[in-house]
Amino acid sequence: MNTEKQEKHLQALKGKHRALDLQLEEEMARPAPDEMKIQEIKKQKLKIKEEIQTIEAAK
Repeated sequence: MNTEKQEKHLQALKGKHRALDLQLEEEMARPAPDEMKIQEIKKQKLKIKEEIQTIEAAK
């Protein structure tokens, strides 16, 4: 992947990670949060975080 494409991909991943942060905050703020949904969001965040770290380490 060339540097420009890689940077765009990295920025997209960071945006998705931030969006998941917001979803997680919203779910946890509910009177009766859905624990299954919270766990799924956390798994997605971890997967994206790992991908971000892999891309940044390859720079």
